[in-house]
Amino acid sequence: MFTVLGASGYIGSRLAEHLRSRGHAVWAPARGDAELLRRPLGHVLYCAGLTADFRTRPFDTVDAHVGLLAQVLRHARFESLLYLSSTRVYMGAATTHEDAALSVLPGDPTYLYNLTKLTGESLCRASGRSGVRVARLSNVVGPGMDAASGNLVADLVRQARAGHIVLRSDPQSSKDYVHVEDLLDWLPRIALAGRAATYNVASGRQTLHAQWLAWLQARTGCTLEVAAESPLQRFSPIDVKRLQAEWGVVPRAVLADDLLQFLPSNDPADPADPVGVTEP
Repeated sequence: MFTVLGASGYIGSRLAEHLRSRGHAVWAPARGDAELLRRPLGHVLYCAGLTADFRTRPFDTVDAHVGLLAQVLRHARFESLLYLSSTRVYMGAATTHEDAALSVLPGDPTYLYNLTKLTGESLCRASGRSGVRVARLSNVVGPGMDAASGNLVADLVRQARAGHIVLRSDPQSSKDYVHVEDLLDWLPRIALAGRAATYNVASGRQTLHAQWLAWLQARTGCTLEVAAESPLQRFSPIDVKRLQAEWGVVPRAVLADDLLQFLPSNDPADPADPVGVTEP
């Protein structure tokens, strides 16, 4: 049995649907459900979190990334727990290996996301509970992306469907992206049988913004514009040797036509927004 926390979000909802399609019993409790701390949870997938709106909702961010997690780790009955963090925690780090030393700037409000995710990770390790693991997700793309989530590709897809893209960063900027279908395959494996405490869940490949623009223009015929003085944003390639060594995974192509599917945006009042699609 699996319990998916944050099942109203992009990743959580797809994980719940995927697991059910594979014959697993899945419980997706609503926010505030008192049964969470009373009934056996089986294998917990902790998908609750905020994305782009963490800057304007700092207290909800702490509650989602740390507060609820603390209650579950302290009081709940579970066989395993997989906490979804983010590769954004590598900002300023010398390497992106899971055991790398990380740096933060507490005086910079934009680091609240990193700090709360790292606090959640540290709490997982300090809890003393067995079967607790962390998955640091790269930038997730897939069908039904929410353009309001802060995901660059989701916003580019929205603009392309409207006929014109305005890119506000240098086209030579690059990031690591992972297809949501890979998450549906890899995350349950990590939750049930991972040998390590922390995993990078990423493709290990960099994709240029220029590649996204060219692909979207070829698929939709949209026009393109790059805003003046757009900054160059380059992030270090994500180290995925641990994931590959353990399971030999091969990531799907992210430039996939299913990305052109869209769904309505999530309820902005719900703090359990999707994690792993963050591109603040």
